[in-house]
Amino acid sequence: MTRTTRFVSLAAAAALALLGAGCATNGLTDAQELDLYRAHAGEPVKSFTFFGQLNGWAPLGDTALAVWTKPSEAYLLELPGRCVDLDTAPAITVTNQGSRVYAKFDDVLVLGGLHNSFRMPCRIDTIRPLDVKALRQAQKSLREAKAAERQAGAAAPTNH
Repeated sequence: MTRTTRFVSLAAAAALALLGAGCATNGLTDAQELDLYRAHAGEPVKSFTFFGQLNGWAPLGDTALAVWTKPSEAYLLELPGRCVDLDTAPAITVTNQGSRVYAKFDDVLVLGGLHNSFRMPCRIDTIRPLDVKALRQAQKSLREAKAAERQAGAAAPTNH
């Protein structure tokens, strides 16, 4: 089997930004964001089907990320350690074997970012399918709660 890598274009990354807009604006720390994704992830699986292009991706700190293979299909990928510049990279590469990405065998490679130099591959430790519908609902609820909180703060009378 030939080992191949696939690039996620900047356009796909922009599409993910639209999909996950709630993540960027909900005010959660990286750890809280990762906990939210973990709460909506199923049991670990050995691999997932990958037909050469990701629909999008989102860094969850520097030790995990979510990847979308379709608008309604995503996976939480956790790494055994820190992946340099993952949280600031404009694009990533995911290795695969015959149209499948395997835990403990395939890697995430960061492209671009702050230190645009050679980086070690970031091994995928675990793969967990995400309940995308429930995740989006949770993100929507967080956005609505934050908006209500802002409105309540703006409407509160100030005593001088």
